[in-house]
Amino acid sequence: MSKIIDLSIKMAKEAGVLLKDNFGKIKEIQKKGDRNFATNLDREAENLIVAAIRSDFPEHGVIAEESGSSNLDSDYLWIIDPLDGTHNYMRNVAVFGVSIGVVYKKEFIGGVIYMPMDDELYVAEKGAGAYKNGERISVSDVSDLKNCSISFDSSIRYSPELMLTTLGALSREVFNVRMYGSSVRALTYIAEGKIDFSVEFHDRPWDFAGGVCLIEEAGGKLIDLKGGKLTPETIGYLASNSNVFQAVKELIIPQF
Repeated sequence: MSKIIDLSIKMAKEAGVLLKDNFGKIKEIQKKGDRNFATNLDREAENLIVAAIRSDFPEHGVIAEESGSSNLDSDYLWIIDPLDGTHNYMRNVAVFGVSIGVVYKKEFIGGVIYMPMDDELYVAEKGAGAYKNGERISVSDVSDLKNCSISFDSSIRYSPELMLTTLGALSREVFNVRMYGSSVRALTYIAEGKIDFSVEFHDRPWDFAGGVCLIEEAGGKLIDLKGGKLTPETIGYLASNSNVFQAVKELIIPQF
């Protein structure tokens, strides 16, 4: 395992412990936009992670949800969401996690997601497989849409006409639909085969970066909402097991 992945694991767990220890103890909430918030714990967890990266890999670039970007011309880029599921966290809903994705020359080469309330550590490195708490994981083998359990973007307010039309089309084809309010929860569930695909319209790179390598190494596929590969600039994506990927793609992509 590379030093980069080792540091990602260490810092995801440290940030996760901070979040767990302070669950229900938020001191400050900052409004970032229309019904979009950050807490003091988002910032504290991010500061821990970013400080460690800058200490061990000062030449690497960073994209962090709360503090922004630096060294974007570096070959290596760390993409960080210190608290994915902030709005759950604010309401004492224990569905949230820490996400760290690593990109090398625009390729996602590693990902670590830690779900602190359940002590679930997901780790993937390109070419080395995907793991949950040290055990190999893989996407589901469901091959019929009517048997699929899926996750759908909860931020319907941002583009209700498009998203409700898409949700309607999907709901007629699949077994059931979930909204977790946390992208890392959906992505990890796909990687370990608990759900079969997820569609997100407005997710930013920090929301999904930790899950890209994880799902690919678990045997799944991801694309942006125009059918292209994910990059550090992508907004919105489809993540799926391999068996239903083409069928889901044919349902989703024509909407765009």
